[in-house]
Amino acid sequence: MTRMTVNGQALEYKLDPQTPLLWALRDASNLTGTKYGCGTGQCGACTVIIDGNAVMSCTVAIGSLEGADITTIEGLSEGRAHPVQQAWAAEQVSQCGYCEPGFIMAIAALLQQSPNPSAEQVDALPNQCPCGATPRIRKAIARAAQAMAGAAPLTSFAPPSSEPPTVSDPLSSGSSTEQQSPG
Repeated sequence: MTRMTVNGQALEYKLDPQTPLLWALRDASNLTGTKYGCGTGQCGACTVIIDGNAVMSCTVAIGSLEGADITTIEGLSEGRAHPVQQAWAAEQVSQCGYCEPGFIMAIAALLQQSPNPSAEQVDALPNQCPCGATPRIRKAIARAAQAMAGAAPLTSFAPPSSEPPTVSDPLSSGSSTEQQSPG
């Protein structure tokens, strides 16, 4: 029997101590947000946070986790309110979505340990996205870091326009409903 805390709940797994945490979470606890990717610790799809560190759950046996505090994607926040989840959505990172939970967990752990990570720290994340979302992932990391630091989140990475916005008046019945400021 292995006792640990998962998403704030004390659990006791009556499984073989060599059972990978990934399977204990998915099969015994029905926490299926943690994905099976490669099974060898190469892709990061199964990343969870164990005692504050991002760990690929396919590589660690539950017998080594007695007393550990584990957070899965399901326990990261209520209603996807964590700054990393918010930034992920704002930057429209999702493509196939398979790597998402692992990436989000790895980024959350990184930002907890290093609130302003360097490019080298971001590059060192072991998670992989075969869909090519890396540029948007980088933007999401920057946005989440700002939010966690208390700065106003970025609304866009494009420089602000010097032109005033076009304004439409939906109540106007004239032939032209757009007004543009002189420019």
